[in-house]
Amino acid sequence: MFAGTLLAFLLLVPSTVLAQRGGPPAGPPPAAQAAAPIDLTGYWESYVNEDWLLRMVTPRKGDYQTLPLNAEGRKAGDTWDPDKDTAAGLQCKSYGAAAVMRVPGRIHITWQDPNTLRIETEAGTQTRLLHFGASQPPAGEPTWQGHSVARWMIPGRGRQGTTLKAVTNHMRAGYLRKNGVPYSADAVVTEYFNVLSEAAGGPWLVVTNIVDDPQYLTQPFATSTHFRKLSDGSAWKPVPCTAK
Repeated sequence: MFAGTLLAFLLLVPSTVLAQRGGPPAGPPPAAQAAAPIDLTGYWESYVNEDWLLRMVTPRKGDYQTLPLNAEGRKAGDTWDPDKDTAAGLQCKSYGAAAVMRVPGRIHITWQDPNTLRIETEAGTQTRLLHFGASQPPAGEPTWQGHSVARWMIPGRGRQGTTLKAVTNHMRAGYLRKNGVPYSADAVVTEYFNVLSEAAGGPWLVVTNIVDDPQYLTQPFATSTHFRKLSDGSAWKPVPCTAK
């Protein structure tokens, strides 16, 4: 008798009351934009504080310093011919997702929709989309920017720093550097985006990029790129891809 009365009572209690008492949550979780623990939006300008010559000037052919290339990767790099790339319409090979954040210039970050973060690059006039939630690569051929799945990484108690993590695959084969250093279509890029709001001269955006390519690299290749936030987009000047 008591069990039947209790069941009838629970059926009459509004779900909002149950949620307040520790019951199941009411409705779906918030979208990524609404749940964002850090603000990545705005215009950011790259600050070249390392590898200046390798980033500001196209390295000479065969210059593979700091790169964990295997023999196959060196062989592929030795065939680099920028004029041939231009003739084939492949000027954007060094502006793919594995390398474009390392190219000097400005980036513009906005929310395309509540679960898609949009990154536009001044260098090469590229657009990257970071998709939150379960998302499968689209049908069709791989693209320079590939397919990126993102999620917020919020630290536990006693740990500092919230990060956006993005994993990208389904990319066209391209170059890690403009001088023909290759990455294959099997490469996977893992990125971590951190905002340093209180640092001097900031806010700063730090993008850690890790390229894992079983075809051309002997180990994952990691870089850390810094961007300083700009007050507006008055300096924004997108430029097309170039092979040299």
